[in-house]
Amino acid sequence: MAGVQILVLVTVGLGSARAGPVPTSKPATARRSCDMGRFKSLLPSELGAFKKAKDALENSLKNWTCSTPVFPRARDLRQLQVWERPVALEAELALTLKVLGTMADLSLGDVLDQPLHTLSLIHSQLQACVPAQPTAGPRPRGRLHHWLHRLHEAPRKESQACLEASVMFNLFRLLTRDLNCVAGGDLCI
Repeated sequence: MAGVQILVLVTVGLGSARAGPVPTSKPATARRSCDMGRFKSLLPSELGAFKKAKDALENSLKNWTCSTPVFPRARDLRQLQVWERPVALEAELALTLKVLGTMADLSLGDVLDQPLHTLSLIHSQLQACVPAQPTAGPRPRGRLHHWLHRLHEAPRKESQACLEASVMFNLFRLLTRDLNCVAGGDLCI
């Protein structure tokens, strides 16, 4: 009789159990609030500081070549899923901050102070939108994986002059098109 009671309890317990949420390819969101909408358009003074920095960077560049483009023209965040876009932009911003930070330390500190401050603010807010990368489990695939790999490898494979030129030529695309796309979420067109 006790065996029948246990069987009934197990059957009732299993029958009332509900399946949890089905995992998707989209990672869980980060713990902090993700509000990129405030960066849809930068203030004219901020854009002016970036223009001044870009002009100074152009004047400082001498001879540079890249074995492969760090930021290819064909790369477009709209080609990624909505959840992948902040991941790609975060990697792009991290490389941009690293390269501009090195340049600020060397010679262009005053010109780069405001742009570095603005980019750091955007980067810190963007990190709230990027899920933490697990040490095990699924990794980014496809187009996102290719872009992240290229950005990760660029400092090792390319010259400092190539990185500086690439960041400079990509700066306004990052600030207007890419940032707008991430801030717009599903509305990125």
